[in-house]
Amino acid sequence: MTGAWERSRTRKCPERRSGSKGTGVHGETQPTYARARPRLCARAGSSASLRHCRAGRRKGSGVKFARGASVLRQYTKHGQHSEKSSSMCFPSLDRMPSEILLNIFSYLDAVSLLCTGCVNRRFYHLASDNFIWIKIYSAAFSSKRSHWKVNSVEETVTSVSFLSVEDKEAGYWKKEYIAKQISSVKAALAHILKPVNPYTGLPVKTKEALRISGLGWAIILREKSGKEHIVQHVDLSLNDASVTVLWYGKNWPCLATLSTLDLCGVTPVFMDQYKTPDPNGPRWLSLIAKYDLSHLSQSTMIGCDRLVRIFCLNPGLLVGLWQKEDGLAFVMANLHFHRLVERSTLGSATLPYMLPPHSPFVDDSPEYGLQGYQLHIDMHGGGIFYLCSTFRNLFSRKGCIENGYVKFMAISLKNNREHLPLIGKVGLAWRTNVFDGFIESCSVVDVTLLDEHRKPFWCVSSPVCMRSAAYPSDGPNFLGHTYYVDYMDTEGGVHAELVWIEETEEYFIVSLVLYLSVAKINHWFGTKY
Repeated sequence: MTGAWERSRTRKCPERRSGSKGTGVHGETQPTYARARPRLCARAGSSASLRHCRAGRRKGSGVKFARGASVLRQYTKHGQHSEKSSSMCFPSLDRMPSEILLNIFSYLDAVSLLCTGCVNRRFYHLASDNFIWIKIYSAAFSSKRSHWKVNSVEETVTSVSFLSVEDKEAGYWKKEYIAKQISSVKAALAHILKPVNPYTGLPVKTKEALRISGLGWAIILREKSGKEHIVQHVDLSLNDASVTVLWYGKNWPCLATLSTLDLCGVTPVFMDQYKTPDPNGPRWLSLIAKYDLSHLSQSTMIGCDRLVRIFCLNPGLLVGLWQKEDGLAFVMANLHFHRLVERSTLGSATLPYMLPPHSPFVDDSPEYGLQGYQLHIDMHGGGIFYLCSTFRNLFSRKGCIENGYVKFMAISLKNNREHLPLIGKVGLAWRTNVFDGFIESCSVVDVTLLDEHRKPFWCVSSPVCMRSAAYPSDGPNFLGHTYYVDYMDTEGGVHAELVWIEETEEYFIVSLVLYLSVAKINHWFGTKY
């Protein structure tokens, strides 16, 4: 039957006889799928279409296989259309039998397999084959101890019962491999972050953990229609207690169509501290914060220059809009180092990381929870530090509780010896792919507060601005104009009073007050203030 069909096909296609018997376009043996293609072309219609199809195939269309991998090269060429119809014939991996595709996929690594599974539904099921993934799993997590007889990966896989592999549901070993890779990444990061600085209460090797893990950040801009735009960070700068992440570009969606912005940590699934993470490899998202953009241009503006206006959204997000049109110029996020790696890796795409439950420290002191605090505060903008100072043994009294907050004095207005100068001209540097600028009187404040046990109690990083005071506070009269810097959230706040000295052209902090939520103190220490 096959021979009769082959003879009839030869009669319909006399040009086949001109080539060598059993050879293809390049003189190589034609695989099965290549021999079947003339039959597909013959069904297209006239012999003219058939000759056009084969001529295009001889000019370059084809599939070439390299040893151990498959490389698909498709060359399409616009030909002349016949009067009745036109046809273009080119090979496709999707038309190959599953057995051949499985053989090809068996040569791929884990990252390539996961990317291949995103092509279509058929490739997803084939790329989840248990026999392929158990080989990868065994190669990655086989015992490292040496024996007098070393077994190859193939022998290790063969030793596993094929019946047990077939009994598992499709994709079982792929899920096991990914789960173990993620757990190994988390274990490695936990080991790196274990040493803690006794002075700051923060992990000593946070910057090293960020570098080794390949951790990055992305924002998801969601339109009112539900359409999402995922933007990877363009630049970042590491500070003493925080990281500043920047996004900018040319193709921002229209601000009027946006509803929310999600800030997420992006971590490679497969971490290798000796290699740079593959930018196209599989990654998982961890939601850090969600922001509302529906009324952004109507919210309070904290600063501007001739090109942009900037708006602050708590916690720690800065959005820049162009002056001439309400379009996005840049987005800047300020993330404190406290629990940063956990918040950026241990959450999901829809739920943020939840802090472990806290057990209150028991103490019968009458002023327990109101003394022994240590405050470290940084003020910076665009890589320039204006203030970096530590205040120890902060304390308060029950009588200083007002409106649900406890007041702690770090710098007294009446004590000139405590007043501190700010270094340089205070401002916030910004940039995009086209413009850059400097917004005066704006900066970023990093607050790290430790309790009497030297545990992080309240940590925050946020943009702030200096506002001119209508009248100076009660106290000494200073030869200069007075400015206020304020930050407040549900857990605490900071109020600073600054004076501009014209003679030396610098700011002096003449008052610094810390506010802590009574509810936060009661929850942390088990008190009932």
